[in-house]
Amino acid sequence: MKSPLHRRPAVKPDPGLKPVALSAEEIAFVRSLVIYQDPHIVALNKPSGLSSQGGRGQVHTLDELLWAFAKPGKARPRLIHRLDRDTSGVILTARTKPAAGFLGKAMMARKFSKTYQAIVTPGAPDPAEGVIDQALRRDEVGREAYMRTCPPDHPDAETAVSRYRTLATAPGAALMELSPETGRMHQLRVHLASIGRPIAGDARYGGALAVSGHAVPRLMLHAGALEFPHPSGGFKRITAPPPADMAELIAALGLKV
Repeated sequence: MKSPLHRRPAVKPDPGLKPVALSAEEIAFVRSLVIYQDPHIVALNKPSGLSSQGGRGQVHTLDELLWAFAKPGKARPRLIHRLDRDTSGVILTARTKPAAGFLGKAMMARKFSKTYQAIVTPGAPDPAEGVIDQALRRDEVGREAYMRTCPPDHPDAETAVSRYRTLATAPGAALMELSPETGRMHQLRVHLASIGRPIAGDARYGGALAVSGHAVPRLMLHAGALEFPHPSGGFKRITAPPPADMAELIAALGLKV
């Protein structure tokens, strides 16, 4: 079995990478995502639909948009971790190489804590609060990558552990709080699907595209809080409320906390 990692670290940027030319609209857009910044870090509230890195389309990824924060002749901030393209929420970057090294080591030492919110169907899991300890393996299908549950002794098995608790219930749905203890690709999505509670809007892993007559516009998964050691000392907690489309669906389904 592969050794467990607390989070998937972002791909290390190529130090020789040339700056990306951004439009005024792109610069304004990425700057509007900032929810916290200081000399060491920049935290953003990533919208659903924006790739963190490695997108195949013509639209710039968040990693490329970070050139909007670079000073002349200097490198852009570095992503410390990633979020799936369709997941919204808090994402952290480091302004300097020392800050990136410090935060990377802290993440590998399991000193980062992420909290997500998700809408699942067809209702709350039983028990309503618990731990999913289920190994995962990567499965390539054409150009697409999936994660599958597997026995822990599978040659490609990766340890994966997720904590969950039910925040609210309504007919056909539940609002969940999720805390991954490891950082596998699609971990929360596959873990919830494995217990029969896929995340609404997650077509890849069996999520419903409509709940109680309400259309689900996208994957209903949001990284609402991130707590981590700050390079200047102490711990920092950064939060971001769910985006409007998710908040509206929560209200429409009556999932009040």
